[in-house]
Amino acid sequence: MKWIYCVKLYNSKFQAGCLAKRMEEDWWIYGFEYPMEVEVFKSQKGRYGVRYTV
Repeated sequence: MKWIYCVKLYNSKFQAGCLAKRMEEDWWIYGFEYPMEVEVFKSQKGRYGVRYTV
């Protein structure tokens, strides 16, 4: 299982969580393959990002 990382990092966990939830709920609208698992992670510099598996 390999993780795919979204490019942008966010200042708050809330912002990253909103993107993660949107990925889980709305990706079918745009024709993307549904992610099996979506996760919010914290970078070494303290910012938050989203990663997922397909």
